[in-house]
Amino acid sequence: MTTTTATLVADASAAVRSLPPMQFAALADRSGTVLIDVREADERVRDGSIRGAVHIPRGMLEFRADATSQNYDERLQRDRQILLYCHDGGRSALAAQTLAEFGYAEVAHLEGGICAWTEASLPLYGRQIDPY
Repeated sequence: MTTTTATLVADASAAVRSLPPMQFAALADRSGTVLIDVREADERVRDGSIRGAVHIPRGMLEFRADATSQNYDERLQRDRQILLYCHDGGRSALAAQTLAEFGYAEVAHLEGGICAWTEASLPLYGRQIDPY
């Protein structure tokens, strides 16, 4: 049987904590919480980002989260609350699962991603609208 991205995302979503936008926003405001945007840079420019988010693209997460890596990001501490988000929740579910496998205990992701955040009328910052 061949694995698909849909299967991987469904499995990850079932294994990690998913938070609806309002609950995610409340936790993101707590002191000590690390908020991670796993989208690509062009998505952040196009759509904006959640205030206070650290940008770690999904493809670099393992290197930034591994304390033995030369690319380790010291903001990622295993004892801190880590919240992740992406465009629609797929990449952030995979990222949350990865961090849990790395031993991060307090990990959750934004269910529905920035799309759900926007639908909930929550603020985004730095959005640049394409003039074309």
